[in-house]
Amino acid sequence: MNPSDLFQKLQDQYVNNFPFVAYRNPNESIIKTFLQQDDTLYKTTNFSESGYIFSPFNIEETSVLIPVEKSLILEFESETIEESSINSCASEVIEISDITVVKQNHIALVEKGIKAIHKGTFEKVVLSRQESVTISETNPVKIYKKLLETYPAAYVYVWFHPKVGLWLGATPETLLHVENKQFSTMALAGTQVYKNTTEVVWEEKELEEQQIVTNFIVSNLENQIQDLKVSEVETVRAGNLVHLKTHISGRVNSNPSSLKNILKKLHPTPAVCGMPKEEAKQFILENEPYKRDFYTGFLGELNIKKSISRNPNRRNVENNAYTRIKTVSNLFVNLRCMQIQNTEARLYIGGGITKDSNPNLEWEETIAKSVTMKKVLQ
Repeated sequence: MNPSDLFQKLQDQYVNNFPFVAYRNPNESIIKTFLQQDDTLYKTTNFSESGYIFSPFNIEETSVLIPVEKSLILEFESETIEESSINSCASEVIEISDITVVKQNHIALVEKGIKAIHKGTFEKVVLSRQESVTISETNPVKIYKKLLETYPAAYVYVWFHPKVGLWLGATPETLLHVENKQFSTMALAGTQVYKNTTEVVWEEKELEEQQIVTNFIVSNLENQIQDLKVSEVETVRAGNLVHLKTHISGRVNSNPSSLKNILKKLHPTPAVCGMPKEEAKQFILENEPYKRDFYTGFLGELNIKKSISRNPNRRNVENNAYTRIKTVSNLFVNLRCMQIQNTEARLYIGGGITKDSNPNLEWEETIAKSVTMKKVLQ
């Protein structure tokens, strides 16, 4: 199937109010789709099913599943397009009419978070804001194409369910990857504007934030994952930004409910919530002036069966006829995303707050992050 035919199928699915998702993994050229063949709202709580999962920030709420057995699954290869240059000035993309009020409210929220940290309520909290902009292009397939072109190094998706809504995103952060029993995840924190190089100097606040995230993940996985390995910290690019990243890997314990247990331990991570998790999460739910819904939730392939052919270079040709089946879960944190309703795009932007955070600089960081989505809405 060629790209134009598949994009037309997505368009038809949307017009006919049937659920679907299209997604491309970071630095890959294969676009995959699940086209659900009915409009039922399928849910999961134990994460044992096979399909595409779309879960909210608050995992106690409904996680939506597009099941494998209810879907037409297609994929095609599209050419990888060189990452577009990003203008770091958000005001040149879309003007915000009440920018002063939005700024004051977010700075006040950050100040409240810093006070709670100094009181000992938590070490870190991730505070966010919602920004609504009017858009002229409301066709989700066209917006998705622009996301694909602009962010080849991100996990880029468009997700729709008539009973939930329409979401698109280009997230840089993996929640977890499990292939049979092999597990990997990442600790991602710290943000700077990309200035043509990843050779940057990180401040103590940013390095501390990254270490908090790494420590949280390792301590929570020690009883779930064997042979835990933690890499050195590296600087990685995500669109117009750079972040600190640490790779964490190991082997999943032999337990039928292992994946559910791991998800409950990991989500939400300090990169999107804070630490300690429950205290930070409660502060977010009580103080952020909007409901996050699926922003900072997670999404992706859940328990997908994939076949692997034997190595064709092996001398025993008879063995080449055999394949083995692997079970893969490939989940990402729903960052750099937006929800579209009619002619309105709701953008979601946040940042990690620690004891040394500067409220004005935290505001500027949300401006830089908002460019990721605004760039494709021009």
